[in-house]
Amino acid sequence: MFDLFSENVKQFAPLADRMRPKTLDKFLGQEHLIYKNSFLVRAITSGSIGSCIFYGPPASGKTTIANIIANTCKGVFKKLNAVSSGVAEAKAIIDEARNNLKLYGTKTFLLLDECHRWNKAQSDCVLEAIEEGSIIFIGSTTENPYINMTRAIVSRCRVFEFKPLSKQNIITALNRAINDKERGYGELKIKIEPDALNHLAWASAGDVRNAYNALELAVKTTPANKSGVIVIDKQTAEECIQKKAVTLDETTYYDVLSAFCKSLRGSDTEAALYYSQKLLLSGCDPKIIARRMIAHASEDIGMADSNALLMAISSLIAVKELGMPECELNLSHAIIYLCEAEKSNSVLIAKNLAKEDAKNFIDAQVPNNLKNHESGINDKTGSYKYPHDFGGYVKQTYMPKELKDRVYYKPSSNGKEKNLVRKKLRNV
Repeated sequence: MFDLFSENVKQFAPLADRMRPKTLDKFLGQEHLIYKNSFLVRAITSGSIGSCIFYGPPASGKTTIANIIANTCKGVFKKLNAVSSGVAEAKAIIDEARNNLKLYGTKTFLLLDECHRWNKAQSDCVLEAIEEGSIIFIGSTTENPYINMTRAIVSRCRVFEFKPLSKQNIITALNRAINDKERGYGELKIKIEPDALNHLAWASAGDVRNAYNALELAVKTTPANKSGVIVIDKQTAEECIQKKAVTLDETTYYDVLSAFCKSLRGSDTEAALYYSQKLLLSGCDPKIIARRMIAHASEDIGMADSNALLMAISSLIAVKELGMPECELNLSHAIIYLCEAEKSNSVLIAKNLAKEDAKNFIDAQVPNNLKNHESGINDKTGSYKYPHDFGGYVKQTYMPKELKDRVYYKPSSNGKEKNLVRKKLRNV
């Protein structure tokens, strides 16, 4: 039956919502999950999907996949948002789901957006229903569920990590929107210049919703020319996505970023400042510069001056809290500090050595004195000694016997490391 009000809602829905794919063959991105005969594709198409959690950055397709499951699998679908729903709503759905399963043998899918927002009490109310199979739980979240969700829920779900969409994915999505007569702008005469299209795809940083919103704004605010064509050029694209176009080509951009990182490592303050400003003036996201400094602070400075890491992290906080142009001062402050700091890569070396042993000695046993439970095996390590009972340090076994003589961290003779005296722990 025709519903005028529903049609109005559909007509005035944002472009990003109208263009949401309804089938797997139209889904863009997540090629590591969605490909021919992949586990997730087989599970969805066969209707045998179990409880799962999709997590990743905004507009990467999490809710879209949940909706595709709802359109593909047979059953009753209920949708909640963790921000606005609580225990009462969840319990009502569970009661209905149990009745549907008993009376009709029908499965119920509970789609929960922002599922990391549920507290322990809210999460606990669905545990039994998930375990007994009364509901199929499908959560979507931008946060890492292993950190931000109840472990009991996560252990009962298959977790799928989503990644930002590629530039080509977003270009494809924008072209679909321009040409789609039913949901997009196919009924209009639109010409988008290649530079503008590339800029929207680049500046959206993997967020297809951001790209759709910018395109929608460009179409609505750009008058048609004498021929009735809406022409979207690079300047319009810049204004609509509120991000200046990079004046460097892609290869040169990465060359300049590489030069910035190598200048930090090489302690050339002037070069690092120059390349950072070249990046910023070219439209580079200042968060990229701050994140590179955080990595550099541990990789190339490390224990020679641990304050470098604090400075780098502070610069990222400044970028997020102050924004441009104010945060330029904080970025420059951190750049100068990192360049002038003593350098050491001992942290990097120690990490790599430890990682190699962790890979090669996967069966190495934890010494008995460190275990969290009594062991009937006598490995001559005795009982655990609480270091603070011995003035803060006591010699005892910590490493597995296979690795008892390993030394990963070797202080350099630079900065504060040269005064570091290590208490090497050896087997008693």
